[in-house]
Amino acid sequence: MKKTYWVIATLALAFTGDRIGGWLLGKISHGSQFRYSRLYRGDAECDLLFVGNSRGLIFYQPYIEEKTGLTTCNLSYNGMPVELANILVKDYLDRHSPPKVLLLDVTLLDKRMDQKLVTGFNSYTPRSERLSNLMRDSFPHDFYAGKVAHLYRYNSEVFQRAFFYWKKSDKDWLLDRVISPTMQKDAEKLPTFNYDFTPDMLKNLADLVVYAKEKRVRVELVVNPYFPPFAAKIGNLAALKTEVAKATGLPVRDYSNAVAGVAGFGDYQHLNKNGAKEYLDKLMQDGFLKPLKTTF
Repeated sequence: MKKTYWVIATLALAFTGDRIGGWLLGKISHGSQFRYSRLYRGDAECDLLFVGNSRGLIFYQPYIEEKTGLTTCNLSYNGMPVELANILVKDYLDRHSPPKVLLLDVTLLDKRMDQKLVTGFNSYTPRSERLSNLMRDSFPHDFYAGKVAHLYRYNSEVFQRAFFYWKKSDKDWLLDRVISPTMQKDAEKLPTFNYDFTPDMLKNLADLVVYAKEKRVRVELVVNPYFPPFAAKIGNLAALKTEVAKATGLPVRDYSNAVAGVAGFGDYQHLNKNGAKEYLDKLMQDGFLKPLKTTF
């Protein structure tokens, strides 16, 4: 009988500790300055909304805000698949006033649903029915594990970033290095690179665009710059642009070769801060990021 009492007491203690710990970590996550915490707190109002995978992080927010006087929010994340981007954009638009422009880098269509990445957003499922449904349908074990053990929801890089940005802005999240001489030299030896996009990805992108337009948001689709020797190795960029335009009814502005040289790149696929500023100057010149005094 005593052994039974000890088992019950231990289980009760574990359950209580899990719920208290989950509540505390949830408070940290919800109060963070991390972009998704602000999104689900309804505290991410902006004029310009950016979306992409890690290549979307080159929409360098401090520089844009300084040059245009406009407010920004960037929903991009490393390895972001379009299925997740679709949900985050819809959740953003349901919780905030429509931004003037949604600028999306279509090369995120190359990223498939990665379990580790997507389940990292488990910490936000209590605040999003769409996110909960995606998690439940795609990765049910992780979803229900988070239901049983609340602490499990916070065992991810996404929560670690929320904790890191608890008391500081995440708008300066961008490479600050120059591509190494070794990478520069090896670029010529790279094999052909092809985007691995699918009809389902195109359908998700089209759905995102339709939802944004229904909210009266101007949507612009772009291809952000690549290191020029790498850009020359891309085999199906034209096909990607054609299929995206067909699915969404929108043109795709190709800036894949908009930044030349070496100094503006951190690696083959990502600009550094200097390159981002050069690229963003081109977007401003082309009318995508108009200053505050201009009416969209």
